[in-house]
Amino acid sequence: MKTRRQIKIQELIGKEVIRTQEELAERLREEGFDVTQATVSRDIKELGLIKVPSHGEEYRYALSTESHPANFLERLKRLFRETVVSVNDSENLVLIRTIPGHAHALASLIDGSDWDDMIGTVAGDDTILLVVKPKEATVEVLARINSLMG
Repeated sequence: MKTRRQIKIQELIGKEVIRTQEELAERLREEGFDVTQATVSRDIKELGLIKVPSHGEEYRYALSTESHPANFLERLKRLFRETVVSVNDSENLVLIRTIPGHAHALASLIDGSDWDDMIGTVAGDDTILLVVKPKEATVEVLARINSLMG
């Protein structure tokens, strides 16, 4: 339930202007999640959400990668080191296994990395499928992943 809720939070803040924890809690309730302010507060902290300028003097919630690209690489490295269990490949596909509940967050960071040789990712609870193009670039992508896991 926590993973689905946090995925929904990421979707909501990506599509809508959410200014407060109360607004976020209300939107989650509208989406069928039974949440308290304390739960939303913990989710915000775990997801590393920050407030960024919106319209005028307003602020909205955003993923930290939207406004702090300097922290992006460190966060990507940390998540790789703390959550990845294994990495396997075949042709132009890379399969990344994580500890349960962390694949979506890592896939989101990978997608945000704008690697030129990657088409995209598909994430489940503990598995990420990364599609590489051209297939010859798979070796380079694997080296990049290994360096992140360093």
